[in-house]
Amino acid sequence: MKAIIMAGGEGTRLRPLTCERPKPMMPVVNRPMMEHILELLKKHGVQDIGVTLQYIPEAIRDYFGNGADFGVHMRYYVEEVPLGTAGSVKNAQRFLDQTFVVISGDALTDLDLSKAMEFHRQKGAMATLVLKQVDCPLEYGVVITDKGQRITQFLEKPGWGEVFSDTVNTGIYILEPEVLNYFEPGQKFDFSKDLFPRLLKDKQPMFGIALPGYWCDIGNLQQYVQAQHDCLTGQVQVSIPGEEIAPGLWVGENCEVNSRALLKGPVLLGNNCTIGASTVIDSFSVIGDGCLVQEQATIKRSVLWDNVYIGPKSSIRGAVVASGVKINSNASIYEGSVVGNESVLKERSLLKPDVKLWPGKVIEAGATVESSLVWGTAKAKNLFGIEGITGLANIDITPEFACRVGAAYGAGLGIGSKVGISCDSFPASIMIKSALASGLQSSGVEVLDFGQGITPMHRFAVRANNCKGGIHVRINSHRSDKINLLFTNELGGNISRGQERKIEGTLDREDSRRVDAKKIIPIKNDQVVAGLYIENVIHGINAEAIKKSGHHLVLSYNRTNLDPFISKTLGTLGITLENLELDDQPKDWQNYLALLQDVQKAVESHGKATGAIIDPNADRLIMIDGKGNVISDEMLTALLSLIILKEKVGPVIVPVTAPRVIDELAERYKGRVVRTKTSQQDLLDKILSHSNQVGEPVHHQMMNFDALSALIRVLDFCAREGVALSELLSEIPEFYLQKKEVEVPWEAKGRVIRRLIEEQADKMELLDGVKVYHPHGWALVLPDPEEPICRVFTEGISMEVAEELTDLYAQKINQIARA
Repeated sequence: MKAIIMAGGEGTRLRPLTCERPKPMMPVVNRPMMEHILELLKKHGVQDIGVTLQYIPEAIRDYFGNGADFGVHMRYYVEEVPLGTAGSVKNAQRFLDQTFVVISGDALTDLDLSKAMEFHRQKGAMATLVLKQVDCPLEYGVVITDKGQRITQFLEKPGWGEVFSDTVNTGIYILEPEVLNYFEPGQKFDFSKDLFPRLLKDKQPMFGIALPGYWCDIGNLQQYVQAQHDCLTGQVQVSIPGEEIAPGLWVGENCEVNSRALLKGPVLLGNNCTIGASTVIDSFSVIGDGCLVQEQATIKRSVLWDNVYIGPKSSIRGAVVASGVKINSNASIYEGSVVGNESVLKERSLLKPDVKLWPGKVIEAGATVESSLVWGTAKAKNLFGIEGITGLANIDITPEFACRVGAAYGAGLGIGSKVGISCDSFPASIMIKSALASGLQSSGVEVLDFGQGITPMHRFAVRANNCKGGIHVRINSHRSDKINLLFTNELGGNISRGQERKIEGTLDREDSRRVDAKKIIPIKNDQVVAGLYIENVIHGINAEAIKKSGHHLVLSYNRTNLDPFISKTLGTLGITLENLELDDQPKDWQNYLALLQDVQKAVESHGKATGAIIDPNADRLIMIDGKGNVISDEMLTALLSLIILKEKVGPVIVPVTAPRVIDELAERYKGRVVRTKTSQQDLLDKILSHSNQVGEPVHHQMMNFDALSALIRVLDFCAREGVALSELLSEIPEFYLQKKEVEVPWEAKGRVIRRLIEEQADKMELLDGVKVYHPHGWALVLPDPEEPICRVFTEGISMEVAEELTDLYAQKINQIARA
C-alpha cells in the first residue's frame, strides 16, 4: 500500500510560529510533526510515500530528502495554486496506482492504521474514513454511519442542535485509485466538501471506522502546547528522542547539566544543551537542541525550539519560544505568549500574558510589552554602546558577526590603511579577534596583530605604530559572559560617534568593500609591543626612589591576562608583590570587589604596604592606602588630579561628574581644570587631542584609563616625595557625592530633559545632560544611551544635602515620565 501525506498548509492559526516554516515542520517533542506521521506509516508497513506541498515546500524537501534516512521512499508534488485537499492529491495520480492512505502531515496521532486498512479490504470499500469519538464535535466534520458502518451523512462543523453523532472525520482516508477520476486535474476540489458527498450521492461503497487511540489536529497554539504534554505523559505513543535517564526525564546527546540545576519531570532536553547552576526546569517543558540556559533561570510548562539563549535569572512561564531567540538576563515571559524566530528580549524586559512577537523583533531593556508586535524590524536602537560593541560571547558576538563588523570598519578606511588588533588572553576573545582580522583583510586594509594584552597596551600600540585605527577584543569586566569590541582611532582613543554610525550604516546596507584576492594583505605580527608598552609605563619613573622605599604591594588581579605586564613592571622597579588572586578564569567585577576585605586585612597586617585591585584588561583600578582605607572611584580621580597639579604636567581633564574639590585644588596649585562629557569617548578625545596639539606625553592624563600606569605613578610620587599614600589623601578636602538610577521609558527621555530645562531658574549647564547648580550643591540628570534609565549625580556640602538633591530630582523625573 502507498500513502500520500498532505503537507501544504500554512498553519495561519499557529502564527507567528509558522511565519517562516510550514506547519508540518513545527517540532513536537523536538521532532517535526510530519516525522511522527512518517514513523506511524512505516510502523504499519507503508514505505512508498508521496507528499503534497505548497507553503515553503523547500523546508520539507530539504529535511526529508528522498526518505532514505527515515527508512522510506518519498516523492513530492508541489501545488502552484491552492487546489483543495483532493485537488492536491490529484497531482500524484500517476503515483497512486493502488489502494492508498491519505493522512495529514500536521496532525499528531497513534491510531491503528493497519486495522483501518484491513477493514477497508474486508468491506470492499472505495473509500474508508478513519473516525474518532470526541467530547465536543463542534469544530470538526461529523460523520454518521449505519449499523454496518456504511456512511449515511456528513455534517460540517454542526451546532449542538445538529449533533447526531460524536464521531468526527480525522482526515485520514483509505482510498481506491478510481476516486481521483471524479474530477479533472487543476480543478479545486476538496475531499470532505466535494468528493465524499458525490460518492455518497452515487451510492458508492463508503465506510467509516472509529478507532481508539490518540488524535489531535493541532489547530491552535493551545493544542500545540497540549500535544507536547500528551507526548511527555505517554497519552500518545510517539518516539521521544534522547535517553530516559530517570522516569519522565529525557536527555539528548552531549548535554551539560549543572549538578545544582533542578529538573522536574516530565521534561525533555534536546542534544547539545547547557543548563546552568540553580536553574529550574519544571514539568511539561520541552527544550530544543543547542539551547543555553544560564544560572538561576526558571522555565515552567514551556516549549523552546532550537538554539535558544536564556539569560541569568530569566523566567519563562507557559510560553512557546521559537528558534534562535535570545532572552537576556532578568527578562520574563508569561503564560500564552509566543516569541517568533530570532527575536531578542533585552535585560529586564517583560512580555505580558498572551502576547505574540512576530519573528525578528527586538524588545529594549526594561520594556513591558502588553500587546502583540507584528510589524517592525529586528534592528536595535544602536549597535554601539558606551564602549564600542558589547554582547554575549558566541551568542551576540559570534565569529560571523565579528567578520562582518571587521569588514564594515575596514570599508570606512582607505585601501592599504594600517589597523591594529589585539585581545585579552581568554579563548573567546582570541576567536573573535581572528574573525575580525579576516573581515578587515577582506576590505583591503593592512592588519597589524599586537597579540594578546591589555587595553592600555592597545591604545599605546596604535599610536606608536601610526595606525589609522584599531580594535581590541576583551571580556567585559562587569559581565564575564559578555565580550566587548573596543574601536580606536589613530590616537588610540575611542572612535567618534560619526564613525560608529558609519559602521552601523555599512552593516545595515550589507555593502562592505571587497577587494580583489590579489590585493589582500598578509597579517603582520608585532612581537615587541608588550615590551615597548612596559617601557612606556616606567618612563620617567624614579626606580631608585621606589626601590629605596621598600614598597610592598598587595594586589588582586587575573594572572592569565595581566601577569606578563605586572611581574615585569614591578620586578623592574623592585616592588615586592603579594598576589591575592581568584582562579585564572574570567570573572565579573563583583568577584574582585568581594576580595576587598582580604586585601585590606593583608595591607593592615603588613604595616607598610599599599593594596590594589586591577580588572583583567587594566581598565579599572581600586586602591587601598596603608591604613586599609578603600579609595573610591571619585577619590581616585581627585588623587590623580592632585598629582598632576603638584607636578604641573598640564591641565586636569575630568568629566562633569567629578567633585568640585578638584577645582579647589587647581586654584591652590595654580592649575587649570577642563571638564568634558561623562563618556569615555569624549574624555579620551579631549586628553589625546590636547596632548597632540601641545606635543606633550600623555602619561599623567591617561592615568584614568591605564590602571597599571596609574598605580605605578602614584607609588612613584609617594616615593619621591617621601609621603605615605594616606598623607597624600589627607590633602584632599572632604566631598559628598550621590548617584541614583531612575527608570524612564525610551519614549519619555526627551520629554524629561526638555521639561527639566524649561523648569530651571537656577544656574544651569548643558555640557552633558542637564546640570543644575544650587546654593549648596549641584545635580546632573543624564539619560543613559543603552538602557531606559536616567542617571542622577549630585554633590552637596554634606551628605544630607547630596541625598536631598538626589531624591528631589528622582521625584521630578518620575513625575515627568508618568505625565
